[in-house]
Amino acid sequence: MKDVFKAVEKYIPQTDEINATVSAKTVGWQLDHILNVVIVVSEDIQQSNPSDYKAKFNYIKSLILLTGYIPRGKGKAPKTTRGAEEKYATDFLAEKLNKAKDAFNAIEKLPADFYFNHPLFGHMKRDTTKKFLKIHSKHHLKIIEDILE
Repeated sequence: MKDVFKAVEKYIPQTDEINATVSAKTVGWQLDHILNVVIVVSEDIQQSNPSDYKAKFNYIKSLILLTGYIPRGKGKAPKTTRGAEEKYATDFLAEKLNKAKDAFNAIEKLPADFYFNHPLFGHMKRDTTKKFLKIHSKHHLKIIEDILE
């Protein structure tokens, strides 16, 4: 995730950029969403009880994890991960970036059998969760790149 966090930091000065043909959301919203997801997932996985884990096959989850690709416009961000701001202050995002780094470090320190309960894909153990976070973040970083082109 170090590469993801470096990219987020690189794009923070461009928070107000928008390209409606790519996304209705600004670069700042995309960055905030990436960071919110890491933070919320970290909170969720830390509270999990490994004995409650239930493996369940999910074709779409498997496809995303295998290909590393999330199609655009197919999902909707849960309220807990959506930004509420119209404009994002760079210091706000920089502070949230530090919080997200700490949150991801907390995930890495957990035992491998801790899990995140994704609203569509179900339970994902720690290592799968880390992989998903990277794929999800890169999905939004690609949107940012397209906004800025």
